[in-house]
Amino acid sequence: MKVELVRDLSNAFGPSGFEEDVVRVIAKYTKDYSITHDAMLNTYIKRPKDKGKNIVVQLDAHLDECGFMVQSICDDGTLSIVTLGGFHPTNLPAHTVLVRNRKGELHRGIIAAKPVHFMTEQERISQQVVVENLRVDVGTTSREETERTFSIAPGDPIVPEVIFDYNEHTGVCFGKAFDNRVGCACIIDTMDKVFTGGAEPQVVTVVGAFAAQEEVGMRGAKVTAQVVKPDLAIVFEGSPADDFFVAPLQAQGQMKKGAQIRLFDKSYISNIAFVEVAEKVAKELQIPIQKAVRRGGSTNAGVISLTEKAVPTLVIGVPSRYVHSHYNYCALSDLEAASNLATAVIKALDEDTVRHILRQDVLG
Repeated sequence: MKVELVRDLSNAFGPSGFEEDVVRVIAKYTKDYSITHDAMLNTYIKRPKDKGKNIVVQLDAHLDECGFMVQSICDDGTLSIVTLGGFHPTNLPAHTVLVRNRKGELHRGIIAAKPVHFMTEQERISQQVVVENLRVDVGTTSREETERTFSIAPGDPIVPEVIFDYNEHTGVCFGKAFDNRVGCACIIDTMDKVFTGGAEPQVVTVVGAFAAQEEVGMRGAKVTAQVVKPDLAIVFEGSPADDFFVAPLQAQGQMKKGAQIRLFDKSYISNIAFVEVAEKVAKELQIPIQKAVRRGGSTNAGVISLTEKAVPTLVIGVPSRYVHSHYNYCALSDLEAASNLATAVIKALDEDTVRHILRQDVLG
């Protein structure tokens, strides 16, 4: 896994509905593939001379990150905002963001928080944070100045301002948007490993599908699944790490403990036959894995698995700390484990295995 790939994907500006910079980064790292995208910016990669085998495996990850949109410009020059994705309001005040205007220019702002000096005693103890009351301060004093100086207008997108860093001593990545730029990196790394030296999977065609607008309702995957028409799918996700919030023996998404196989969430129940294949190859190749049963959350698997005749879907997560906030950590070793697991699963897909996963042997 190239750290530079993870870096460029993390740094890319790409909230839901504004994913074009992320698509450009993907194009930079997939020059050996055929790449296309649709009007929604869902993006597809495959081998240029793919032989078109009958069984299609879709590799999925979503392009977008949680962000904001300018709702209006207030009289004092600050910006009223709406969220694009599931930020918790208490994570937002006093952090910096980048606002992109229609010219493509980026302007720094601060999510305004009332200084402690001006708070009442009650506000200091129990101030409630609601998005409707938050403002982004871009350093101006009037609406006219904000519009004239920065050309900012309602509808302009906003993302957290965070620069990626990798610590060679700890093997840990720091940055934004690990949900789900780490998944995008895993698609590219997996396909590179599957096709190393001109190799071809035994019985399957592999298509990488990068979906737009997952954070606002898994919208892109509804399109990609119709376009790709997969028989099987592997969904990569930057999953929330729970290692600081759950007792060690109950934690199911620990950093540096390997790839996470998701068995259940609010949108999806895993195909146990597909999971068994993943467990088998992980054991054979000593790929570290951990398994998760989530009480909440969802991924594109919830949409892809319900496409047409039903699609067995394997969800592989990279445990990432503090997703849906400005700053994230993840371990490069977990990224490697995720793409290594997906590669091994694809290479293990022979006719009998595919038939078993598709439940074609249930009646004998």
